[in-house]
Amino acid sequence: MNLSREGRTSASLLARLQAADDPDAWAQFVRRYGPLLYRWCRAWHLQEADAEDVTQDVLVKLARRLREFQYDPAQSFRAYLKTLAHYAWCDLLAASRKTGTGAGDSVVHRQLDNVAARDDLGQRLQEEFDQELLEQAMLSVQHRIEPQTWEAFRLTALEGLSGADVAGRLNMKVAAVFKARSRVQQMLRDELAVDAAP
Repeated sequence: MNLSREGRTSASLLARLQAADDPDAWAQFVRRYGPLLYRWCRAWHLQEADAEDVTQDVLVKLARRLREFQYDPAQSFRAYLKTLAHYAWCDLLAASRKTGTGAGDSVVHRQLDNVAARDDLGQRLQEEFDQELLEQAMLSVQHRIEPQTWEAFRLTALEGLSGADVAGRLNMKVAAVFKARSRVQQMLRDELAVDAAP
């Protein structure tokens, strides 16, 4: 199963959501993106109930916005979705600060008061998103190639071992190690290029 392909946004699903009142399309959209929104919220240290509230809030906003949403294949829909979730998260924390409720601790509130911290948070969210895409691409590629080819890539590219060391460990020629590494890197680039255009 190609996880990264499965995780990509379906242009036909977005079109169905925009075209008419299609409960099946909306249910499919919620099944696909609801758990993702919830995981992001939990990763941002929201309590379970708050994570569910933010997830619902984002889905309600999307239900309204998708009728006018202009899908751009050159942009990442998941990045757009994560941005909406991040704004809803910030709104929840700001509202809790005003009412004095405890949806976060004082450290979180101090960070939100700092513009630089907000910019840093945005950067970290993008890095997490990029890391998630890379992990999905790596898992997909690893399942499609021989274990020895993957191990040659892993040991040289990820572990930083020399080609000669890897060749000795895997009983390969040094040239074959670098050929394997190059092949996997190209497959990863191709996989990530597909993910960049949802």
